[in-house]
Amino acid sequence: MTDPLAPFDAVLYVTYGGPDGPEAVLPFMRNATAGRGVPDERLIEVAGHYRRFGGVSPINERNAELRDALAAELADRGSRTPVVIGNRNWHPFIKDTLEKLAAEGASRILVLLASAYASYSGCRQYREDLGVAAAALAEAGIELTFAKARPYYTTPGFLDAATDATEAAVQDLGEDAHIAFVTHSILTSMNTNSGPPTYVEQHLEVCEVIAARLTERLGREVPWDLVYCSRSGPEHVPWLEPDINDHLAELKEQGVRSVVAVPMGFTSDHMEVVFDLDVEAAETAADLGLAYRRAATVGTDERFVASLAHVLSETAAQARGEVLDPEAGDLGPWPARCRPGCCAAVIHPHAPAPRPTVCGAD
Repeated sequence: MTDPLAPFDAVLYVTYGGPDGPEAVLPFMRNATAGRGVPDERLIEVAGHYRRFGGVSPINERNAELRDALAAELADRGSRTPVVIGNRNWHPFIKDTLEKLAAEGASRILVLLASAYASYSGCRQYREDLGVAAAALAEAGIELTFAKARPYYTTPGFLDAATDATEAAVQDLGEDAHIAFVTHSILTSMNTNSGPPTYVEQHLEVCEVIAARLTERLGREVPWDLVYCSRSGPEHVPWLEPDINDHLAELKEQGVRSVVAVPMGFTSDHMEVVFDLDVEAAETAADLGLAYRRAATVGTDERFVASLAHVLSETAAQARGEVLDPEAGDLGPWPARCRPGCCAAVIHPHAPAPRPTVCGAD
């Protein structure tokens, strides 16, 4: 029986990374914001968020859980291909993980990105990280080839798990609940350059699917908005708005009494979820007298993990010259290979020089 991930030697789950102890917080923050002109006050503020949790990002454990769940799902499908983690901003770094894989005999790497959506920071920048690492290894005589699984926000597993989590939170609050779908804010120029469809349009597609499903299940329409969290750039630079906290204040003025925050831009409990939503937004809601619930992330929901396994298998089948049909769902699949100009870098005074990429037409 052919391994469903043949001809690849390993799956590399590429993530943002997070500090693993108090001493790692500031070095991690410097890595994460290098070249972006983020003011020191913001670095110190966000460092305080991590120290509130002992200096350890929750994403580290969540990533390990997803890696293990995905490896188990792939094993059930007959694959013996290992699943490993490589991070952009903290150990294990992408280059170090690739170097270790090469030392173990791997040469063809199947890439799965931590972001379900496509944007510069959520896709192309990771392809640049991989390109830089691959170029450095090539100089040392290590040649690797890569293929990337497509963005997976359109997959049935993601949509089904997110819908159920949203419904559970809405049912908990009752008929007055207003939904705030929340995702990470990015530069407005980065949104314009993303896709197509753009970053915002991708999220709106998901919002509309979930809202339509809830209308059918509950027999009533649930009002909703798409809002943002975790902006980290200079104040004079435009980012996507409204911020979740400002939105809560607006809802209060409109007479809304209860709000469900749905972290649909995050697949697991990142710091942006456990602090920005579970602490800051919850405190804002309490100060405003709003009932507030945060819906669960998709995490390691079996349906979501199965969809990840399927998109990986799609990519492997293409590499073998075969066709594995995408899972049928409410939204059509993204192309397997990033198109020319997809999610192009935003040129600004702090932008780094163009970097090599992998897994795309450019």
